[in-house]
Amino acid sequence: MQPLPSSSLSTTPSAALEVLRHTFGYPAFRGQQAEVIEHVAAGGDALVLMPTGGGKSLCYQIPALLRRGVAVVVSPLIALMQDQVDALTQLGIRAALLNSTVAWSAVRETEQKLFSGQVDLLYVAPERLMTDRFLAILDGLAEGGRLALFAIDEAHCVSQWGHDFRPEYLQLSALHERHPNVPRIALTATADEATRQEMIARLGLAAARVFIASFDRPNIRYTVVEKDNPRRQLLNFLAARRGEAGIVYCLSRKKVEETAAWLNIKGYSALPYHAGMETAARTQNQRRFLREEGIIMVATIAFGMGIDKPDVRFVAHLDLPKSLEAYYQETGRAGRDGEAAEAWMTYGLQDVALQRSRIEDSTADETQKRLETQKLNALLGYAESARCRRVALLHYFGEASEPCGNCDACLDPPQCWDGTIAAQKALSAAYRTGQRFGAKHLIDVLRGKENTKTQEYGHQRLTTWGIGADMDEVDWRSVFRQLVSAGFLHVDMNAYGALKLTALSRPVLKGEQSVELRRAASHAKSARLRETRRATLLADLPPEAQRLFERLRQWRAETAKEQGVPAYVIFHDRTLKEIAERHPHTPATLVEVQGVGQAKMERYGEKILELAGEGKTFAVPSP
Repeated sequence: MQPLPSSSLSTTPSAALEVLRHTFGYPAFRGQQAEVIEHVAAGGDALVLMPTGGGKSLCYQIPALLRRGVAVVVSPLIALMQDQVDALTQLGIRAALLNSTVAWSAVRETEQKLFSGQVDLLYVAPERLMTDRFLAILDGLAEGGRLALFAIDEAHCVSQWGHDFRPEYLQLSALHERHPNVPRIALTATADEATRQEMIARLGLAAARVFIASFDRPNIRYTVVEKDNPRRQLLNFLAARRGEAGIVYCLSRKKVEETAAWLNIKGYSALPYHAGMETAARTQNQRRFLREEGIIMVATIAFGMGIDKPDVRFVAHLDLPKSLEAYYQETGRAGRDGEAAEAWMTYGLQDVALQRSRIEDSTADETQKRLETQKLNALLGYAESARCRRVALLHYFGEASEPCGNCDACLDPPQCWDGTIAAQKALSAAYRTGQRFGAKHLIDVLRGKENTKTQEYGHQRLTTWGIGADMDEVDWRSVFRQLVSAGFLHVDMNAYGALKLTALSRPVLKGEQSVELRRAASHAKSARLRETRRATLLADLPPEAQRLFERLRQWRAETAKEQGVPAYVIFHDRTLKEIAERHPHTPATLVEVQGVGQAKMERYGEKILELAGEGKTFAVPSP
């Protein structure tokens, strides 16, 4: 029998809104939150696709508080569970966790609390969930009508060909088989159509209602730069961002270690993170990133999923991600607080070659290789796009939009040109040299640049020698990169990166197909884009309000250190900013601030009002 809400609780919209305001301190629901919560609280299954920072957690946390019993939250994020539980505890919610890091005595205590009704939300790792012992606990709770719901967080982990696959997620369909009347909600921030269908099939959600929120993150500025000197380019990007928290993604573990060490030499607080590190060191670095201000995490894709740090101001990619889906999720870790953030990426010919080689050399079947190739092509199309980055990104997820005015393509539109003749020259150079050389040598041939290699092979005698002398090396690099991205040339990694013609090149060489190319960005143009004024958190605050914000931030840091929790668990920057703007003088006005619920009001209100009273020389905007 399906568990029913207790007589003291209600699943009505008004009850959900009361929990949102009283417990979480938010005045109103956003987007589809209210609809999702009402559906799940009433006992329905749901698949929720909502961008990072869109409030996914509330979609199961509020139904958990409205329904009778405990909500079991399945999460792969063992290292972050404690922070999630700490954040709920700050709100007065009875939360607990069970995973491999929990001592046996604590496990027994939590199990006893489950059966005595002292837990509202229980976070469980999937490998713990599927043990015989825990399944028996679930059976016992269900018999007593005390299973409120199952929440499957990061549900895209069930996709076997996704970027975050977790084998244990394939077993989660057993939850519905054992407890068919307990509602389930599966949530993810990122899933293209193929991944959505895989989630539905593998989790048994065919009858679930699907909620798809807008994928747009309007506060993130997207920028892609042509790879020249990536370290110098990264340093230029970071120059105006000292003291800000950010993530720098690299493809290899070695590059992670080297980049983190180099950034420290350059005066930045940078930490490495990759799967090859010892668990203790990796966990320590993650903890420092979450709990200290202004840390840059240099990482492989092993880092980031579920990171709930709201004040990550930038995500930079020094290497090309595996897909647009992965790129969207990784960049989505910036600006969770809704404030201005940046997604910056360098991209070059070698990136294309490495990713194509990764697919070709994998053990996947041909069908999967075709799917992976299609995903890579979509990413390359985004990187080379001359139109708004946001339009291209949202189009991939099936969402139409207008140019955003907040990406490199909108702020400094690239020029396009008829590159047909240049493409024919480049393809001819590859063909005439026997399809045995990489872009650097071919550019030397096209520009008529003599060196030991061209002399050794007698390439000065070729008809293509010097026919591209009217273009510089930067322009030719751009041409070759775009020809590879468009599939006219193939990089053979087994032949030292030799460029070889594909079947698609034939119509171009025969003059039957034209080729439009982006013009390579000049250094001056790149500099202008870097100098575009960035929106900052405090830009619109008067000086006295900024000083109050800094006092609040200092108090928050000290309080978080005393309690051993991340600063954002106490209050988000956005809440501190609103307090500084409103300058509340009474508990009644303070509790109206977004993010100040009743529990936090009772715990911290007196101190905040004391800090706010230290300076009252500026005009206070009415609430």
